[in-house]
Amino acid sequence: MASDLAIVGGGIVGLATALEFLTLRPGASVVLLEKELSVGRHQTSHNSGVIHSGIYYRPGSMKARTCVAGARRMVEFCAAERIPHRICGKLIVAATDAEAPALKTLHARGVANGVAGVALIGPQRMRELEPHAQGVQALHVPSAGIVDYGVVAQAMARRIAALGGVVRTGAELIRGALQGSAWSLETRAGTVEARYLVTCAGLQADRVAARAGHLSDVRIAPFRGEYYDVAEPRRSLVRAMIYPVPDPALPFLGVHFTRSITGGVHAGPNAVLAWKREGYRKSDMDARDVAELLTFPGVWRMGARYWRPGLSELYRSCRKAAFVRALQRLVPEIRAADLAPGGSGVRAQALSRDGSLLDDFDLLPQPRALHVRNVPSPAATASLEIGRVIAGTVIKESA
Repeated sequence: MASDLAIVGGGIVGLATALEFLTLRPGASVVLLEKELSVGRHQTSHNSGVIHSGIYYRPGSMKARTCVAGARRMVEFCAAERIPHRICGKLIVAATDAEAPALKTLHARGVANGVAGVALIGPQRMRELEPHAQGVQALHVPSAGIVDYGVVAQAMARRIAALGGVVRTGAELIRGALQGSAWSLETRAGTVEARYLVTCAGLQADRVAARAGHLSDVRIAPFRGEYYDVAEPRRSLVRAMIYPVPDPALPFLGVHFTRSITGGVHAGPNAVLAWKREGYRKSDMDARDVAELLTFPGVWRMGARYWRPGLSELYRSCRKAAFVRALQRLVPEIRAADLAPGGSGVRAQALSRDGSLLDDFDLLPQPRALHVRNVPSPAATASLEIGRVIAGTVIKESA
């Protein structure tokens, strides 16, 4: 018998979609298919663990709408599930007078997006909040927080099961076909039938959509973000989170300091093009991933457009001293000896054929299907709200 909904992808957005659908349609049948042996193995558990506030995103965009509401709902979910989390706030620091106008633009965006308590502050107040930070001005965002999204994903999976949904791991999608009024989905764990399909596969989003018949005009470009861990005796340099003013032309936030929910302090990440979609080491390379990147015209057009910041990020990846200098713009007391190599993550960033990095979340409806093509940061924060949007679309289209 066909399920009401099949979701391909067991990251936090796929899990949230299943949870929201079961909440909105009690008693419905949902099966979630994940290729790994457990959920949340990639982007969900390889990030800085920030509960974003919604300050960066263009007013009216899906990122802005879902992040502000999603942050509130994420905190409520963590409280209900007794998941450790903390609303610690963060500072976005203008290191020079030249960066101050961009800081004011971010403030205006935060106000327009409904971010609570956001305020421009001077050096004295900045030092009260972060005594070791330095800059000419800062934006205080008190609603930002931290959590472990891998733990959140596990809690979502448990709640889905409690509501009658099925989470099937080791079930990589091989191919899918719409046969009459239902999808037939061949997986490595058997065949599944469903009346509606959502593909939400993160780093494999374009490939999974193609296996279900959608030949996308965008390609996933993987960007590896590398972190350093601040040594225990020097963690007192950072109380909560300290960010730079980001480059508005890029969807990355620049290297920054973040407290983890377990008490550590991470520094990073940078953003370098990765040669393997699920490769977390600098040496990781996959021939198919490389070939698909180099034969996609958007990669070369992106390189022509962003070669200067791209070289800067690559240099920071290769030279610890350059990484340290970027961090010293925020906290001058940090030294190379204070930093040890930490973890890394790979961000799934959708890239168009003209070389543009898709700025907003991108959901593409098809007959009896919806393909989630681009949900980078702040997708973890916004996941419950993104899931509600997707679930609402499914309910409307399948009515």
